[in-house]
Amino acid sequence: MGYVLGCFGGLIVALLLIFGVYTTFFPNGRAMINSYDNMMKKVDDRTQYETRKKVEDTARASISSYKTDKETYEMYKDSDNLEKQSWAEQAKMRANKTANIYNEYMLKNSYVFDGNIPSDIDYQLEILK
Repeated sequence: MGYVLGCFGGLIVALLLIFGVYTTFFPNGRAMINSYDNMMKKVDDRTQYETRKKVEDTARASISSYKTDKETYEMYKDSDNLEKQSWAEQAKMRANKTANIYNEYMLKNSYVFDGNIPSDIDYQLEILK
């Protein structure tokens, strides 16, 4: 009986050693550990209120900025005054920059919502033409 337990214990030690070497020195092993860590981080973030609140607050602030610039653009784009047309173009550039940053941000953080985006938050902002 002692011999069997000794062999079993030796087998477990050998398997742990092989696993440790594999995950430390081989890319596939490291990828496996990193994938697991990434998956656990996503689960933690999805379940943590502070992360969700931060993403929602950032999204709402970006939407507000975008809407302000879009309204400015719409208001002045057809003006006869060259200065007001310049304001419209500047507002359009700011709105499009905000939309690009926002769309990328929402793509990177989509896992936080997991298909449950609040109704006042758009998944994507339109690029002004």
